Amino acid sequence: MAMKIRLARGGSKKRPFYRIVATDSRMPRDGRFIEKLGTYNPLLPKDSEDRVKMNMERVQHWLDHGAQPTDRISRMLEAAGAIPKKERANLKKGTPGKKAQERAEEKAAKAAEAAAAPAAEAASEE
Repeated sequence: MAMKIRLARGGSKKRPFYRIVATDSRMPRDGRFIEKLGTYNPLLPKDSEDRVKMNMERVQHWLDHGAQPTDRISRMLEAAGAIPKKERANLKKGTPGKKAQERAEEKAAKAAEAAAAPAAEAASEE
């Protein structure tokens, strides 16, 4: 049985609330789970202690028994110090698109012209 540690959504429309659960990977997102390991409330401020609550002993138990955390859960576990940080490669996601690159180049060219113009005027005055 392939075990996962993942989020199960609760709460009403536009007011999400998640349970952190250990479940069989074949079960639906909000379906049957084996054990509730904690909660995650994304509506609370990021520095709030109540935003993410986990029973770390049980999480470690499931990790030791081969449960695979999802990406979001692994980020939470990294922040808590339960697992080592992974190197992630979002190489293309962070780069701007073609139009944005063209606009940045035009802006840089205008800034270079503007910087060169006062320097030329100062040299001609002397």
